[in-house]
Amino acid sequence: MNFDLRNIANSFQIEGDVKEIKTLGEGFINDTFIIETKGDSPNYILQRKNKNIFHPIPDMMNNIQKVCTHIKKKVVKKGGDPLREAMTIIPAKDDKLYFLDNKDEYWAVCLFIEDTIAYNGAETHELACAGGKGIGKFQSLVADLKEPLVNILPGFHDIRYRYKQWDEVLAKNPVGRKDKVAEEILWIESRRDEMLSFYELIEKGDIPTRISHNDTKINNILFDKKGEVLCVIDLDTVLSSTVLNDFGDAIRTYTNTGLEDDTNLENVSMDIEFVRAFAEGYLSETKSFLTEKEIEYMAFSAKYITYEQVLRFLMDYIDGDNYYKVKSPEHNLIRTRAQYKLLKSMEEQFEEMNDIVKEFIN
Repeated sequence: MNFDLRNIANSFQIEGDVKEIKTLGEGFINDTFIIETKGDSPNYILQRKNKNIFHPIPDMMNNIQKVCTHIKKKVVKKGGDPLREAMTIIPAKDDKLYFLDNKDEYWAVCLFIEDTIAYNGAETHELACAGGKGIGKFQSLVADLKEPLVNILPGFHDIRYRYKQWDEVLAKNPVGRKDKVAEEILWIESRRDEMLSFYELIEKGDIPTRISHNDTKINNILFDKKGEVLCVIDLDTVLSSTVLNDFGDAIRTYTNTGLEDDTNLENVSMDIEFVRAFAEGYLSETKSFLTEKEIEYMAFSAKYITYEQVLRFLMDYIDGDNYYKVKSPEHNLIRTRAQYKLLKSMEEQFEEMNDIVKEFIN
């Protein structure tokens, strides 16, 4: 699909004249561009928001603005720079936080933060610790934000919702794959009660609902030239949920010694030292406000999120590969088995994970 990017950019309240607009990143969900302006005017990030994943987009942008406004107030109070330590949303010329083009596509613009460092992966313990500190810092800044956010990702990390989908797919068995994965189905069913017991703690409020980021990749954290955490970006997924989702998913992604779709399961395990590094950074920022229940189930959240991913890959395989993009007919099954190997490694090291959490709490 071709877009008139210059006209779209000029539909926002940007300073200066547009010099050039270039693609930025790989764009798995949104299409992202950098707007370079002439002279000393600031540069900007332009994104086409994926309305098939995030909806409604206006509510998503309101969520982001609430979070950014809150963080900026905290930064100013501490004597920091709100233009560098928080995202700055640039409204359209009609003052909306988005622009809807003539193809019914939604666009948003934010200020480009200059002189920063971003990493594609946490390849060292030091970077894993920094990633934990970045997510923890974000959570601590919004821990007292009481304004409700609209849930623009219904069912996200909701295992009861996933089981409903799962049961329906198993009953339909639309492409006849169910009998091929009897063992893998047992993996899911044998842990159902355990996962529901955890989720019930969230439903009852024993584990509180807070603002969480929900996309904890280290490339969503900007660092300054000294290597200190500057701010967290890519706030499309901010939700009111348990912050344990952020911890659990970070452990799932940071600590895997193999690939998410590794065909050699010998490669896949959880590196406990990366757990230690991330937990150290994360808890240095969050232990002051986390409750006893959140701390008690912190290690379990990694098993929960990883299990959910096993379920979703297997469910999509049985359903005929309708959700995840696949490179081969067995791709989702390969992902299922690799994630299950990671889950098993977590289960085997679970007590040590709990000990690490206690170590940095005390």
